Amino acid sequence: MYNPESFKESDPERIAAFVARHSFGMLITISDGVPTVSHLPLIFDPAPQGGGKLSGHMARVNSQWQHLSTGEDVLVVFSGPHAYVSPSWYTQSGVPTWNYTVVHMRGKPRIINDTHALEVLLDRQTRVYEESKADPWRPDFKIEPFSRLTEKIVGFEIVVDDIEAKFKLSQNRPAADQRGVIEQFKTSGREVEAELAGMMLERVQSVTGKE
Repeated sequence: MYNPESFKESDPERIAAFVARHSFGMLITISDGVPTVSHLPLIFDPAPQGGGKLSGHMARVNSQWQHLSTGEDVLVVFSGPHAYVSPSWYTQSGVPTWNYTVVHMRGKPRIINDTHALEVLLDRQTRVYEESKADPWRPDFKIEPFSRLTEKIVGFEIVVDDIEAKFKLSQNRPAADQRGVIEQFKTSGREVEAELAGMMLERVQSVTGKE
C-alpha cells in the first residue's frame, strides 16, 4: 500500500479500536495466481509485543477456506470512513482529493478443526455484536438448527505478523485547511463524514495538545 509518512498510523491502541469498530473485513488469498476475496466479520486480539490474531469463519461451501489450509500468507483489509474533499474548503490553493482510513493485516492462517473451539468462537462473535442489544440473543448448540451449524462452516485464525494502517486525514494541509475540512464534514449531515471529522479533530488535538 502506498503510504506516505504523514498518513501512517502506528498507535496500536488506535488501530485495534479502529478494527473493532470496522470489523467487517476483506479476506484476500491467492491460489494458482488467481486472487479470491471474502467479506467477513472478524475479531482482532492484539498481542502485547505487536501483531496479534484474527478469528472468523466462513461457509463450508465457500471454497476459499481451502486456501487457508495451505498456510500461505493472507491479506485482510479493514476499511473505515471515507469521503470526498473539495478544494473550495481550503484557505490555500489545492486540488480535489479523498480522505479515507484503512488497515491492512498480513499473516498465516490455520483452520480450526475442534468443534468445541469453533462453538466458542461463534459464541464470542455473537456476543460482540449482540452486546448493545436490549435483549441479547445467544446460540444454543444443543438444539437445532445450531447443533449442526459447525458442520456447515469453517472456522479459522490468522496469526498477524504485519500491520499497516493509513489514516489520510488532510495531515499534508495547513492547519487552517484542516479546520475547514473538519467543519464541512461536521455540518454535512452524513454520519460517515461526521466520523471522519471526529478522527481528524482527535489527531489535531493530539498534535497540538489543545482540547
